[in-house]
Amino acid sequence: MNQKNATQPPSSTRDFGLLLSSTPRGARLARLLAVEWLREYELPYGTTEAAAQVVAGLAANAVTHGRVAGRDFRLTLRISPEVLRIEVTDTRGDELPRPQRSCREAESGRGLLLVEVLAGRWGVEPGPVPQKTVWAELDLAPRPEHGNPCSGGSGRLPKERGEGKNPHRTPPLPAPSGTHPQE
Repeated sequence: MNQKNATQPPSSTRDFGLLLSSTPRGARLARLLAVEWLREYELPYGTTEAAAQVVAGLAANAVTHGRVAGRDFRLTLRISPEVLRIEVTDTRGDELPRPQRSCREAESGRGLLLVEVLAGRWGVEPGPVPQKTVWAELDLAPRPEHGNPCSGGSGRLPKERGEGKNPHRTPPLPAPSGTHPQE
């Protein structure tokens, strides 16, 4: 018989990788599959939502700026007790990403700015030729300060952008578009 044992514990694999077509549909599918996979591991809602935005931004960049006709991009997710690592590999190693300021009216151009805000760290790894991998990490557990494993946070709010990032806080919801009449 080829039946699975119903009492068998789920696999302890904490990695997910998939090749997707370098199209807008492939980028949307990357985000949807990442969210479904992350929900199985019961990560906090804010972490899953931030990861969805990071995957969306990196996948959109891969299909917009890293696309080579006929070549796919790879999405890889890795969960460790401390970090969720998101990697998107495309076949345009000569085109390195960099955040750019865009005008308010622009419909695109904010992907890496979102990644920069939502992720604790991000970067680019070249190769093997002709590929590059853009990665981002979201902290799942608080990281110790100044090498002291017992130290906690400073108890103050960050004053400058990027200082003391809180990866578990979700961005504020937009204001409602319509108003309800008062009764």
